[in-house]
Amino acid sequence: MDTNGIPSRLRAADTDRERVASLIQAAGGEGRLSLEEVEERLGTVYSTKYTDELEKLTSDLPKPVPKRRPVAFGHPAVRIHVAIAVVLSVLLIARWTVSGVPFFWPAMPMFWLAMSVLVHARVRGARRGFRRGDGVVVA
Repeated sequence: MDTNGIPSRLRAADTDRERVASLIQAAGGEGRLSLEEVEERLGTVYSTKYTDELEKLTSDLPKPVPKRRPVAFGHPAVRIHVAIAVVLSVLLIARWTVSGVPFFWPAMPMFWLAMSVLVHARVRGARRGFRRGDGVVVA
């Protein structure tokens, strides 16, 4: 135990072993490791007890780069469209507060402004090659 009461060596869970095994298999598939090295390291992975031993098995391999999600509102034309929709919405709300009408009539024009922005972002996303499961991320 170290000074904080946390064990200096943690036992490896099955998920830790599977993560390291997939990294080793990917490195073998890329040609970074020979078939014998992959088999040797996989044998060691599944017999390992502690996480620090798992880290040693992949220390000479490059770290995987996390995949970035596409940004649909990143295109300048879509950003301008969003800015115009926000300005128009603010003007509609100001007009509603001055008019004194009891119901919130700007809701419908604001809804259609939002729909136009979403459709524009979707079209720009389709042009960039987004797939259906990518989602929409605001930059």
